[in-house]
Amino acid sequence: MESGKAYWQNDHWIIYPDTPPNLEHVSTINDGSVSNVPVHYEMIDPRQARPRQRALFFALIGDIHNWSGEPTEWLKEYFYTEYTIKTAGNEISLANDTTNTVSDATKLIQEVIDFIFEFNVPVNEAYPLLPKDENYFQYECIKHRQCLICGKRADIDHIDEIGAGRNRTHLNHTKFRLAALCRTHHTERHKIGNQLFCQKYRLTNLGIRVDAQTLKRIGVQGNYEQ
Repeated sequence: MESGKAYWQNDHWIIYPDTPPNLEHVSTINDGSVSNVPVHYEMIDPRQARPRQRALFFALIGDIHNWSGEPTEWLKEYFYTEYTIKTAGNEISLANDTTNTVSDATKLIQEVIDFIFEFNVPVNEAYPLLPKDENYFQYECIKHRQCLICGKRADIDHIDEIGAGRNRTHLNHTKFRLAALCRTHHTERHKIGNQLFCQKYRLTNLGIRVDAQTLKRIGVQGNYEQ
């Protein structure tokens, strides 16, 4: 399904695709069944791309320039081209008169963030602008064990209380909200509490649930068969 409309009704979503799905193909990839098929959906934000997104994009580009030495204009065009490739031909611009949406700009910025985490690019000017309130960025920080607040090497902090004395290697950590925080910010969170911590660092939420595969890959031992 390329696009469609969604409606909230009786505590669940009803999604109507613009074109009917190929049920033969659905059956082929779902062990012969057309029921209980896992799907991916995305909520589109149709507003014009925001000035803050433009500022973040070019601040990130500046940090990559300082790290790599590549001209900023070349880097901009590189990520614009990556966006076009990943979206099957769509174009993007963050100029003041852009027709691209908030969702378009978010996809572009995610491409840049992926690059920064993959190549361990030092982020200085852009760090205060990074979307720390978005689950995507929190997930990337956990995956790379990079502090959500300052970018330093981090431990995986349980935001939900797990109880004193419990053996963490016996826990199913997918059931708890987690965050990547360095020792300094971990200690601060416990000292001032989650609410003041979020206010201080302008977080709209703290902690996300992470899949077992990612947790195993980064070395968080637990009982994931529960």
